[in-house]
Order: sequence, then C-alpha cells, then structure tokens
Amino acid sequence: MNKKPWENGILQVHENKRYFINGDTPFFCLADTAWLMFQRLTLEETYRYLRNRKEKGYNVILADFLHTADQKNLAGDTALLDGDFSKVNTCGTFWSHIDRVMEMAEELGLYLGVLPVWGSDIVQNKFLNMENLKSFMKFILDRYRHCPNLIWIVGGDVRGDVNYELFCAMGNMMKEDNPDRMVTYHPFGRTDSSQWFHKEGWLDFNLFQSGHRRYDQNQLGSWDDNRSSENCFGEDCWRYVEDDYGRLPVKPVLDGEPSYEWVLQGLHDKTQPYWQAADTRRYAYWDVFAGAAGHTYGHNAVMQFHRDLSEEGSFGVNCLWEDGMHHSGSSQMKHLKDLMESVGFIHGKPAQQLLRSKQEEKYGRISVFAGEDFLMAYSYSGREIKLSLEDYKEKRMMVFWFCPATGVKSYIKTVSGQSEITEMPPVGDETTDIVLLLQEERDIHGEAEGWKKE
Repeated sequence: MNKKPWENGILQVHENKRYFINGDTPFFCLADTAWLMFQRLTLEETYRYLRNRKEKGYNVILADFLHTADQKNLAGDTALLDGDFSKVNTCGTFWSHIDRVMEMAEELGLYLGVLPVWGSDIVQNKFLNMENLKSFMKFILDRYRHCPNLIWIVGGDVRGDVNYELFCAMGNMMKEDNPDRMVTYHPFGRTDSSQWFHKEGWLDFNLFQSGHRRYDQNQLGSWDDNRSSENCFGEDCWRYVEDDYGRLPVKPVLDGEPSYEWVLQGLHDKTQPYWQAADTRRYAYWDVFAGAAGHTYGHNAVMQFHRDLSEEGSFGVNCLWEDGMHHSGSSQMKHLKDLMESVGFIHGKPAQQLLRSKQEEKYGRISVFAGEDFLMAYSYSGREIKLSLEDYKEKRMMVFWFCPATGVKSYIKTVSGQSEITEMPPVGDETTDIVLLLQEERDIHGEAEGWKKE
C-alpha cells in the first residue's frame, strides 16, 4: 500500500486558510458518500467498497454511526439499549463492527468523515438532547480517540437552528477532546454550515449541501423546502463556495452533498429524470474552480447501500449498490483530483477576471482557476473559451484540452507573448464538458525554459 496521508503529518488547514495539508503535503479532499456503511454492510462487503474507492483516488469516506435511535446493524444488534442515548449497548456486535471498519479504513489509508448521529432524525426528534449528550459523546470520544484517520462531522442533513446549543456543545466536545482533529458540520439541503457556525472555534471548515434540485425546482412544497428568505441557488453550487470564500475568518469550504449520480432530480417525484455522471462532473468542476478545497461525490444506491431490488429504497433507487459502485461518475472524480494536484492547486485561486468570453448563466457558465504558472477554464456546454494571457505573456505556455470524462490531456500548441487566447472545443466527441488548460513549459529538469527553434 502507498504511504498513508497522516504519516506525512496531521491533517490541518494550510497557512493560506483555503486548503488542507498533511505536514508539507497538499491534501485535495476527494470524498465519497457512504452514509449507511456501518449499518448495512458486512465486513467483507465493507472491504470491497473501501478498496474500490481507494483505487479510484478517494481519500475520505463519509458515514454516520447512528441513522436512527433504534439503529441496528446487519446482525440485528442495536447501538443503544431501548433507544436511550444514556444507555450505550456495549454487548453484541454493533460497536465492535464499527471498530473493525475504522481499522480497515486506516489500513487502506482512508480518512473517515463520521457523524456520531444523523441529526435530521435523532436531534430534530430530540432523541439526543442536552441531558444525554455528554454521556453519549464521552463514550464515542473515548472509544475512537486513538484513530489517526478520523474527521468529526456534526449535524446530518439538518438545519443548525434545530438545536444550535446541542450542535455547538457536540462540536466543542470534539475539539476539546483532540484540538488537532478536523471538525465540520453537515447541513440541510441548500444550506451551508457557515449560516450558523462560521465563527465558532470548533468549526475548522465549512460544508454546504448544494442538493439535488434543478433550477426550476426551487419550491416543491416538499418536506425539504427551505425558508423563502434564504439563498437557494438551484444548480449554481459555485455560489455557495463564492459566498464562503469571502467570509472572515477565512476557512476552507467543501460541497458536502451535491446531486448524486442516479438520484431523482428533486428526490421525491418518480416521474422525474435522474442525475447522471455529466451532472456530477459539472458540480465538481464548478465547486473546485470556485475555490473549494476538494469535492464530495455520491451515488444514490451506494449512499444507502441498497441490497434488494424487491424493496423500494429511497429516492427512486433503481440498482443495487454493488452495481452502482462501478458507475462512471465515481471513476471520473479522480481525473479532477489528478488535474488539481498536477498544477499545484494549493497555490491557485478562482480567476474569473481572466475570462474574456461573455459570461453566461446556468449551464453556459465558464469557470476559471489560475496560479502563477497555470490557467484553467471549465465549460460544461462546450462553448468557445477566450482568456486573458496578460499575466502570462513572459512565459511559454503549453495549451491542452483536458477531458473530465476520461482524464486525457490533448496537446494543442505552445504560446508566448500573447495577450489573450481563444479556443473552440473540438466537435463530435461524446461529452460537451471540457477544460482548457495552460501550463508553463518546463524542461526535463523542471526549468521554465522550454523548446526553442534552431
């Protein structure tokens, strides 16, 4: 196995406050959503799932210990006695199974982003409250304090104002138990942890849930509608990043739940189409090029580990998790991670000011991200890209098309001394989304000299 990230140093926020590092090694957070992994998989199944994600470049897996107060695992063992959070069931296999999964992820070099409880059911319905929180959290923190691969997550698809006092108490307990361990908050759909907790000392980075709705599904009258006074950006996930990017104190930000591959658009209406791999790519590139510290992918069947097609499942799930695990969107996220690592993303930032094409709304948006020796623009619709090169006129810049679906870089030309560049994506390919990538040309020794004509 490769070197585990924490062997380079603890996971922490970079000095620029935008990204993460292990020691001196940049950490691009690529997370997969596995909410019910602890409850619905055997150990053998868990290994196959974790190994699949490890091979695809994921470095963080998101899951929760308890989704409901009466939570059982596959063996039928409960986490609590009588659903009482002051009575943890230490007999049976529930917690020993979790212990082994934590060890398994550690052996594979994977971080686990764990919610002790799923807030939308357990906190909102007051099963966990200020009277029993301390004893339950003492059990959790004592049991998993030793884990080097743990990131704590408060919340769980729930608004922060459902029980602000309890969420802050939980976050503070986590931070006091281990000040060096990362802590964040997973919020309700189309809301952001920053709305309630941005200035809290226990919150190391922001998570938002851009959610699963189309632009025209702003108000569905469903249980998951937000208050009309709050921001709801539709599919414009990048707006959450942009909003948090301007907040003080500066903190990293991530999309903790964008539209899942093969989930119903809008979640509830089975007559609606499903989100596909191209949509998951769009969310990823829009988020990251806006300055997010990584990205979270999810698949409908995988996040709930749907095991039986004779059971209805949630949100129109239409395949088994073991099939969904291999769908294309999950493989394509690695291409973004590889791209960002290849350009030294930790020194980059959003650069919309360099766009010379007319900016369009919705799917016509072009996102720009740049550093001292690179410049990238993502177009979902495959339209012409025009960029300013004023900051790069003294450099020799190699120009490529980069395909988010395949990860292939296709060389176009090398430019120098130009004030701008205009390129039209190639026609006739199977995908329309594409990245125009410019990188400073370097020789085999890494010097920025490049090839010269005789």
